[in-house]
Amino acid sequence: MNKDQLIEAIIAKSGSSKKEGADALDAMVAAVTGALKKNDKVAIAGFGVFSVSKRAARSGVNPKTGAKIQIPAMKVPKFKAGKALKEAVR
Repeated sequence: MNKDQLIEAIIAKSGSSKKEGADALDAMVAAVTGALKKNDKVAIAGFGVFSVSKRAARSGVNPKTGAKIQIPAMKVPKFKAGKALKEAVR
């Protein structure tokens, strides 16, 4: 499912216009992104938790040249599915 298909699903369920559905999706994505930028967690009951995880620096290999490279430490987004979502997918 891509973004347009998700917007169509939103407007089919809510009965709103396509613009309102797109605005709602954009607002949700912006809110989650903003919270993660501040290292906050976003918990949606029954769906899951978005959080930020710290990944340590490590060594790697450039697959093209075979040269060893150093990969820096970074923060990455993480999602843990909630119980209701796990049950729905089974």
